[in-house]
Amino acid sequence: MRLKANPQISLEFGPSHLKVTREYYEKYRRINQILTQTPEILEVFHGEVCRALNVSGRKRLSGFTSEELLRAILVMEIEGLPYREAVIRIDDSLFLRRFVGIPYGSVMDYTTLAKAYKAIGAEVWKRINEDLGRYALEVGYIEGRMLRVDTTACETNVHYPTDSSLLWDSYRVLSRWIARVREYDSEVVGGGRLQSRRAKRLFQLIARRANYKESHRLKLKGPYGALLSQVEHVLEWSTEVASRCEGRLAQGGYDLETTRILGGLLAKRAPFERRVIKVLDQAKRRVLYGEAVPNSEKIFSIFEDHTELIKRGKVSKPLEFGHMVLLGQVENKFISDYEVFGKRPAKEASLVDEIVERHEEMFGHCPESFTTDRGFYESREQLSRLEDEIESVSIAKTGSRTEEDIEREHDPVFRALQRFRAGIEGTVSYLKRCFKMCRCLYRSFKTYCSSIGSHIFAHNLVVLARL
Repeated sequence: MRLKANPQISLEFGPSHLKVTREYYEKYRRINQILTQTPEILEVFHGEVCRALNVSGRKRLSGFTSEELLRAILVMEIEGLPYREAVIRIDDSLFLRRFVGIPYGSVMDYTTLAKAYKAIGAEVWKRINEDLGRYALEVGYIEGRMLRVDTTACETNVHYPTDSSLLWDSYRVLSRWIARVREYDSEVVGGGRLQSRRAKRLFQLIARRANYKESHRLKLKGPYGALLSQVEHVLEWSTEVASRCEGRLAQGGYDLETTRILGGLLAKRAPFERRVIKVLDQAKRRVLYGEAVPNSEKIFSIFEDHTELIKRGKVSKPLEFGHMVLLGQVENKFISDYEVFGKRPAKEASLVDEIVERHEEMFGHCPESFTTDRGFYESREQLSRLEDEIESVSIAKTGSRTEEDIEREHDPVFRALQRFRAGIEGTVSYLKRCFKMCRCLYRSFKTYCSSIGSHIFAHNLVVLARL
């Protein structure tokens, strides 16, 4: 079984002559106080860790309590560190050791920290953030009178996708898989040769020609056709090898260790087959047939196939590859609502009613002031409907304006709320700079959503610690 918590020792340290050090100690002391006053957060975390890691039925004690794992995850988030560096930082700092609750002895390994982090799903982080929001409401840090909303994009960990680079990714993944199978059973693979160097040269040739003048770009079909043939060949070969492996495994033709390894290799290959077929299809349609493939039918990475192309009209970054994240923020910069979209909504204005409903559910009343950018504007009827429930609504109109629109947008209250709205841009920047929300380095959409929740929870704790 896993213990939920150990009594926390005092975090009081001797006075420091450095102001920045005193502020650092005070931040963690306040976070420690908030966590102590919200036991329901640890209760939720403990239940999920025990369930997901399947350790609740063990008779022996687990090495680390749920509270120690939660606090170690918080240190990782607040310091903006990966798993390995986080455990090193904790192990090397007496203060962080005392915050986590391990003043002496061994700190958890980074693999333990990774398993605990992956065990907490996106819905659990939402519940934890809601518990923190209820605490902030009870204490009086937030009231929910003012609400500002914005969206941002958090990128997935992919390179810039081109047809040639996706084809090369497909070839090298499948050829590497065949080479691994050959190490354990060369008979099912056969005597064929992998041509990874040739495939890579074709990819590099296409990349060079694509950057040249128009006359060179017209000569891309030949190399593309050769690269497509290479990928189709290695896909057919890997399918045959997988079929033979499955047959031998069904007949019990391997020892226990080889069965385990080949079973794992077959499981790893399965999701890539569908993705490679999609890459081949879109490359043929675009390059060989000159068809304009809609973004909704494209795949932008064979590793993170959930990745979506996002155009937000940013001059510095016209194209982003990831997912849209919605943020709702109330007074004192507390993020009371957030949502991650697998597919970006066609119209952001359609989200307004749901945002107001969730706010009312959490605070028990509608906000007195609601503001967001012009992307959420739908019509004058929408504004009238919102103004029936909300005292002040500040959403700028898109396109041309009538005299009534100009008068409304020059109202002092409207302009003051737009200045208040601009503050959420700083929060977005803070999340990306300090809490690693610019790019998600974790795999799968499930962990992507979980990481957004953990970033926002750490942000909210730091915000409350400063009040």
